[in-house]
Amino acid sequence: MTPKGDVYQRYMAASAARREHARTCAVCTPESACAAGARLYEQFSRLQDAYNKQLRERS
Repeated sequence: MTPKGDVYQRYMAASAARREHARTCAVCTPESACAAGARLYEQFSRLQDAYNKQLRERS
């Protein structure tokens, strides 16, 4: 099992990476993303779901 903070830390890192990519990518728009942007969003989304699940399980 991973430490409690690990999922949160990875979730926050994925969020930062996604925001940085969106800020600097000339292809990505709010409506669509390039392949790298889509991959970063998918990773962020999976980690967000895992973190929210972890929070629900602790309640």
